Amino acid sequence: MSPLAEENCIVSPAPLVDIGANLTHESFSKDIDAVLERAHAARVETLILTGTDAASIDAAIALRERFSDSDVALYSTAGVHPHHASDWTPALERQIRDALTQPDVLAVGECGLDFNRNYSSEQEQRNAFEAQLQIAAELQLPLFLHERDASSQMLDMLKQWRDDIPRAVIHCFTGDRSILYRYLDLDLYVGVTGWLCDERRGSDLRDALPEIPTHRLMIETDCPYLLPRHLPGKIKGRRHEPALLPWICREAAQLRGVSEQALALSTTATASEFFALPSKA
Repeated sequence: MSPLAEENCIVSPAPLVDIGANLTHESFSKDIDAVLERAHAARVETLILTGTDAASIDAAIALRERFSDSDVALYSTAGVHPHHASDWTPALERQIRDALTQPDVLAVGECGLDFNRNYSSEQEQRNAFEAQLQIAAELQLPLFLHERDASSQMLDMLKQWRDDIPRAVIHCFTGDRSILYRYLDLDLYVGVTGWLCDERRGSDLRDALPEIPTHRLMIETDCPYLLPRHLPGKIKGRRHEPALLPWICREAAQLRGVSEQALALSTTATASEFFALPSKA
């Protein structure tokens, strides 16, 4: 029996790309085959696995190799999340650079600044982020960015590098219009998650969503986190997964006043362009 409950299993009217899936998380270790099968059934046909530290970078590559014949296309990123910035070493930088030589590792990150919890010091975060900005500029790869409670500092650093970096997406955006406009002024792409589906804490994002240009908007689960609050059925353990991405697509479409099919087609086209995905995506 699926842990999602039948009422939560909807199918997208067009193929979707989940630009941020943490499938190396331990919660997926026992049923990853079924997770991918459910994603395919929901028409979530492409997943970008997020590399956030040394272990997840290697684990994502291993998953891609294991499921190379899957109906769901797997790709990944390679970087250091600001929570892990204190782990930055020359050896870790070499690991990231080596991973990025592989054709299916498509972006630098998840990287950025997070001053909400400061698991790593602010200076450690800046140092690791600066190093990853340099990698993206040198290799001419897109950036997969994380920011929380640090938008001014993030913007200041990005401005110094923006002309040297081909593309960048502010992943899991949860801010308001004023912050959004500042990111858009730097020609950033924007990824939105199940945060959009929470009318209580997501009100600023819901209000800002129509302001994101169609060619800059992408969708993601950030699973197993950020489970959409508005699902009709309860989910054991509240684990989010890629098969639920159509709910985010549906909510985004309603808030933007377009059809689900139009939103699915546009976000998939944007993700395909951003990550330079093969035509299948």
